[in-house]
Amino acid sequence: MPETLVAAAALAKSFRNGIAALSSVDLAVSRGEFVGVLGPSGCGKSTLLRILAGLTEPTAGRLERSGDLADNIGFVFQEPTLMPWATVWDNVYLPLRLRGAGRAAAAPRIGAMLESLGLGEFAFAYPRQLSGGMRMRVSIARALVTEPALLLLDEPFAALDEITRFKLNEELRALWQMHRCTIVFVTHSVFESVFLTNRIVVMTKRPGRIVADLPVNLPEARNASLRLTPLYVEVCRAVSAKLAEAMA
Repeated sequence: MPETLVAAAALAKSFRNGIAALSSVDLAVSRGEFVGVLGPSGCGKSTLLRILAGLTEPTAGRLERSGDLADNIGFVFQEPTLMPWATVWDNVYLPLRLRGAGRAAAAPRIGAMLESLGLGEFAFAYPRQLSGGMRMRVSIARALVTEPALLLLDEPFAALDEITRFKLNEELRALWQMHRCTIVFVTHSVFESVFLTNRIVVMTKRPGRIVADLPVNLPEARNASLRLTPLYVEVCRAVSAKLAEAMA
């Protein structure tokens, strides 16, 4: 039976302004899973992700993490949040530098990560010289370079054009197949969640709670042609129906 990496039980979160973001959230994520968190805007998806990361404390409930997660979580935010004064290479080097790795020791790992995301020739470019999609690639490279046990992504492709978004979906799925780290991916796009993940949890309107947990029974290897298949369309239709129920 797969090892549970992180588990939330009856999680709730309310803020000082009186807004209740989450209510009675139960979620268990096993090692190696690629889980999508799907729900309408403002339903508490980002809050849930921040709690899983340890960036926000829940108001109630319990969160249990595997022992190797203490300093081994990668987080990709909605915006790239890169250091504008640093090159692509140095942005990706940052988490390794904070862990005490020297530049020479870190260089092979950084080079391999940049190459895997198509950034090899841009290693010494600055963020201002990159497109939005390339800046997001740098953010993903920075999160993955430490080989995290858990990677959390908070709608990282929401602001990108559709062509770039589809391309990055394919690249992220391929990276997951290569590294098999555990991923929790927040989105409000049915099509994106179905293409990327192996399992989707659906949340209600705020205060968010999980009302459906759906397997995504699609081939492991996924590319652009998958989006045109009847099977993909059928899975999207089923997930859309559950989302509509959750929003009702």
